[in-house]
Amino acid sequence: MNEAVPALSLVVPVYNEEGNVGPLHDELTRVARELGRSYEIVFVNDGSRDGTLARLEALGAHDARLRIVDLDGNFGEAAALSAGFAHARGAVVVTLDGDGQNDPADIPRLLARLTPEVDVVSGRRRARQEAFLSRVLPSRIANWLIARLTGVPAHDCGCGLKAYRRELVAAAQLPRGMNRFLPAILGVAPERVAEVWVNDRQRGAGRSHYGLSRTFVVLRDLAALPLLVRRAPARLGRALGGAPAAFVVVTVASVLAVLGAPVGRTPALLIGLAAALAAGVGWAVRYDLDRWRRARHDGVFRVRGVM
Repeated sequence: MNEAVPALSLVVPVYNEEGNVGPLHDELTRVARELGRSYEIVFVNDGSRDGTLARLEALGAHDARLRIVDLDGNFGEAAALSAGFAHARGAVVVTLDGDGQNDPADIPRLLARLTPEVDVVSGRRRARQEAFLSRVLPSRIANWLIARLTGVPAHDCGCGLKAYRRELVAAAQLPRGMNRFLPAILGVAPERVAEVWVNDRQRGAGRSHYGLSRTFVVLRDLAALPLLVRRAPARLGRALGGAPAAFVVVTVASVLAVLGAPVGRTPALLIGLAAALAAGVGWAVRYDLDRWRRARHDGVFRVRGVM
């Protein structure tokens, strides 16, 4: 095996996970050694403000297979994953969350499912260890919508444990929040996506960085998802060149229709509300297409250093 170019890259984005990186590194090392493949562990420090970076540097001093990509600020999980993809060297890239909820012991089963007919294997969490109403239920609704909108049969896009062929992700520049739509956002053919059941654990230390507000952001981004998956954002951007003006016109007309609807004139009110909804969807689509184009052109992260 060629140690200079590892067969496997384990990519972990972290933000303020000082108490979790040590145990997670130990688990990943044990599993990777048992696999018998050459490997590297790539931790992406996304501008942590605690002792995460210092802890990683201490671990790296005793492990030549540990690489640290230190970002110049807090860019978000999507950008941190993009940085990890850009610096991963393995033919296969496995991603995990940095909070310890993904179980490294599930990695061998993901790799076993990555056959020549499959390009992406996504974990599907069994018995999730989170609040049902605020986390699990919104996630299930979002995943159902993502599957219907894209045709990609992934039931748990929010699971951070995934395995990819490197060529699919090496050039990825994911705008903030778009990691929630992996693997659909990569444009991979639905028949080349597989799932395996994985274990879900309690967070090791610290507290979650996400709240209920994330659900509303996901709903906003869903509007543009079918277009991002099926067509080039650059062409769509040109086609929607007049969208801002149209949005203003439709919004004003909607407000006037709502305010001017006499009592008992329900159809006028419904038309106004429908027009307002259409204007909101149009704005969301244009907003995400612009974000996608800027990400492709400007990138989504800056690297302070690689250790």
